[in-house]
Amino acid sequence: MRDPATSGTKAALYDAFAASGKALASGKRLELLDLLAQGERTVDALAKAAGLNLTTASAHLQTLRQAGFVATRREGVRIHYRLAGDDVAQLFALLRKVADRHQAAVPAARNAYLGEDDAVAVTHEELLARVAAGDVTVLDVRPVEEYRAGHIPGAINIPVAELAGRVGELPEGAEVVVYCRGEYCALAHDAVRLLADHGRRAIRLNDGMLEWRLADLPVHAGETA
Repeated sequence: MRDPATSGTKAALYDAFAASGKALASGKRLELLDLLAQGERTVDALAKAAGLNLTTASAHLQTLRQAGFVATRREGVRIHYRLAGDDVAQLFALLRKVADRHQAAVPAARNAYLGEDDAVAVTHEELLARVAAGDVTVLDVRPVEEYRAGHIPGAINIPVAELAGRVGELPEGAEVVVYCRGEYCALAHDAVRLLADHGRRAIRLNDGMLEWRLADLPVHAGETA
């Protein structure tokens, strides 16, 4: 028999589990995890990308660090944050899918954010087959620092904010497959609509770089195209 006087309690164990849940109970902290799933970043870069001031961003990151979801390294006066492991990325991806499936408010919020979507989307397997056949151009529309941190092999990078002025850099006649951070990233949706307005054939990958990495598919880093 366990001795309650000398053994930990079930309540204490579940309170410890709950501390992780509490760290995720903020939309902005989830957004920071989404950004970190693309690669390591400084506090300044995270604050700018998430639309936060430095003080607020630092507080959210400290909460995530205390829960063990992120890790840090120091380079001079700069502190760089990264996800503590692939299991954190898996948890984040699963949380979004479960919420989308079971929480009534999520589909409406998703559609309001991403916009109407009647475009065709391709799977990882379909994209790999079409790349091997050489009949598509793969376009990464994330910011250049995210592309450099890791991208689908052969993809070219034109950030969505620059796409309207750089459509001419895409090969004429080829269908374009667009991707961004993940399944709930609006950048690819915006890019497909913009390319269609310019008379280009464009479709989306059905998710993005987060899911591509989690599927253990090939990733290239560093160079820009």
